[in-house]
Amino acid sequence: MYDDFAGVYDTLMDDYDYDAWSEYYLSLIRGEDGCLPVRAAECACGTGSLTVRFAAAGLQMTGADLSASMLRRAEEKARLWGVQAAFIRQDMRKLSLPRRVGAVMATCDGVNYLTSEGDVRAFFEAAYAALLPGGRLCFDCSSRHKLEDVMGDSFFGEERDGMATLWKNQLNPETHVITMDVTFFVREEDGRYRRFREEHRQRAHSEQEITTWLADAGFEQIHAYGGMTMEPPKDDDIRIHYTAVKPALR
Repeated sequence: MYDDFAGVYDTLMDDYDYDAWSEYYLSLIRGEDGCLPVRAAECACGTGSLTVRFAAAGLQMTGADLSASMLRRAEEKARLWGVQAAFIRQDMRKLSLPRRVGAVMATCDGVNYLTSEGDVRAFFEAAYAALLPGGRLCFDCSSRHKLEDVMGDSFFGEERDGMATLWKNQLNPETHVITMDVTFFVREEDGRYRRFREEHRQRAHSEQEITTWLADAGFEQIHAYGGMTMEPPKDDDIRIHYTAVKPALR
């Protein structure tokens, strides 16, 4: 999965305001003194659009992802930005860093791709171990409202310059897992279109589940925010951001 997808990912995400998103996350990971940590890691970093922005802000960044193709594009992006960042192929459930960091982040549905309670708990425990005392875990989830009420059992079609997508979703209401069968048609240099398919599975975690699993992993000061705000989530928010703190040494 993701080998072909890596080539079209940035096109699919070209309507995301990465500058605003990175600024929001930088505000979330600042400590009580208002300072950024020295080192941070981003799990499920994809092609590194946020990783390079965090590095440009002065963080010593490590980006982790399971896809070698995604990571190659992230390394290219770091060179184009003129920033230093380390990229490693790693499962976020088994996050292991050579040095502990002041912040661990997982953006753009990374936690939704963990489709079982055990997988999410494993990530939270690995992130806890990777953090310095007082460090922060910050991540987002597509909300249950988005995945079940908006996307649910539905069919989408979209055409962009040089690419078209057909997107069929199937929801299991008992497990809250949505399976997304996506077919891509990408125009090649000779004008012909190449077709490939991807199957993606995400789980619509509830806010109560997430906060419980974070607390069980040892985190404190757990907060959920709707959209890119500092306000509690509303019923119709499509994305929820979470922050949690590893207790400082006492």
